[in-house]
Amino acid sequence: MKASLLIAVMAIVTILLRFLPFLMFRKHTPQYILYLGKVLPQAIIGMLVVFCLKDISPSGHLSGIPELTAVACVAGAQAWKRNSLLSILAGTILYMALVQTVFC
Repeated sequence: MKASLLIAVMAIVTILLRFLPFLMFRKHTPQYILYLGKVLPQAIIGMLVVFCLKDISPSGHLSGIPELTAVACVAGAQAWKRNSLLSILAGTILYMALVQTVFC
């Protein structure tokens, strides 16, 4: 019961935060909001890539090979299929397979 209520509250807050800009700017969306809508997705992806690769040490033996292989897989799948979900899923599966089997 408690967990269901907590999940419901979190879902409502998430939905409200997502719909709030549409409710606030019904008639005219300011230019800076449109600009942020165009540049923020790429900036967030860039920050995630930097965060994921920040612990790679060039001096470590075989360090970074699974990570860089997964990044190449994501980039290749994205260039091939243009499907972000498929690209991220393929890279994640490849990374986990490499870490769990080859580089354990």
